[in-house]
Amino acid sequence: MFTKKWFLDLEKSLRELGLDSDDRSFDEIKENLSGLKKLTPFEFASAVSYVILAGGFSQKTAKKIHQIIMEKMPESPRLEELLKIFNNKNKIKAIMKVWYNREKFCNGYYKCKSLDDKLKYLENLPHIGKITAHHLARNLGENVVKYDVWIQRLGVLYGGNPAFAQKINNGKLDSEIKKCCDDMFEHLEQETNLSRGYIDVVLWKACQNHLIKELKNGC
Repeated sequence: MFTKKWFLDLEKSLRELGLDSDDRSFDEIKENLSGLKKLTPFEFASAVSYVILAGGFSQKTAKKIHQIIMEKMPESPRLEELLKIFNNKNKIKAIMKVWYNREKFCNGYYKCKSLDDKLKYLENLPHIGKITAHHLARNLGENVVKYDVWIQRLGVLYGGNPAFAQKINNGKLDSEIKKCCDDMFEHLEQETNLSRGYIDVVLWKACQNHLIKELKNGC
């Protein structure tokens, strides 16, 4: 595990299964991470809305709902209309708040000078927390990792200390598990010469679709 061949085999399998995407295709994600592109307020609001919707849903479902809602937003729909599309009041309210404040939120993000400042800014957007802020930042083109439960499990496997599995928490990232994950990404960056943001999305999709057999046995 954790070799260049292992990673490239996972990437190949995902592509062959048609699972090579998050909000965009793997190739688009890779290109986006190769050089930061400043998004328009509409693009920014769309990216935030996708991450809001994606939590707890399959990518296919999230993308379908996201497309329908984004097509509706320029018409200034009422809350009740959007709830007919997706019946989750908290998420719909958050998406509406992001949409109607898209210029303010977008401009605020791009005023941040450092990556830490950007992540802290994203954490305070409606329905975005510490873990999802990393997902969103990656989708905005930042070379960061989303330390979700799958990546934490994989980090524990890489670290070789099964006891750390008890500390896995999708709401609060343990510092020792974060170090395991960061060590794993640093190793795979050296092995593959790919960005950790891209490595992250491939590993996450592979975990989510149970392509990494070692995770089925514990961790």
